[in-house]
Amino acid sequence: MPFPDHVFRHAPALMGKITPPDVSNVRFGLDRFDELDVQAREEGWEPGWRMDHDAREANRQTVLEGRLDRDLWVFAYGSLIWDPGVYIDEYRYATLQGWRRSFCMRIQGGRGTRDCPGLMAALDTGGQCQGVAFRIPAPLVDRETTFMWNREMFSGGYHPIFATVTTPQGPVDALTFVINPSGQGYLPDITKDEMARIIAVAEGNLGRNFDYLDSMMHHLEELGLEDPDMAHLRALAKSRQTEA
Repeated sequence: MPFPDHVFRHAPALMGKITPPDVSNVRFGLDRFDELDVQAREEGWEPGWRMDHDAREANRQTVLEGRLDRDLWVFAYGSLIWDPGVYIDEYRYATLQGWRRSFCMRIQGGRGTRDCPGLMAALDTGGQCQGVAFRIPAPLVDRETTFMWNREMFSGGYHPIFATVTTPQGPVDALTFVINPSGQGYLPDITKDEMARIIAVAEGNLGRNFDYLDSMMHHLEELGLEDPDMAHLRALAKSRQTEA
């Protein structure tokens, strides 16, 4: 079922471009983890490849302490914008200061392999990021954030924080998922040239790493969100593909 029109009263350009949660592939329960655990054992992955269920739930409870019974704002900068996987009552355009999109997270599955890792986008320190803020209504926060944690805290590569984001309708205190500086996949010193080289060649069971970057940029451009650094990275990666 599509989102009601009132959800987009402050961002009408998003109407019809957001995947409803009832048909989203990123809204999943523990049964999906069971399937992936079987796949991981078959492929020889070491224990601890994903976050433990109890640890993930403890993290959710800690981060959202005192907030589970009131409206929750979330800042989204990637696929969480157009495929949130949760029920939302309001969208706004938003800008987060002090953080920027960066392909600084190494991944060994999905868009890469253990032999040829790929990169995933995250929020890294410095600069600013244009995205959206969406509001989950209070009665749904506990249920919907469980689905959100299943998705965003699957491996523990992200770190959930609260930050003030600016919107045309005023500032809001929003949850967002930034890079985990203690995560094994974090590449703090990676250059844009190195990002482009990796993205140009990496591929996994979900497809090419370049297609992930290209799809992200197409969505951002379609929704009127600018990111010159990521546009430059896409151009660099595309040229690397040609060279290869």
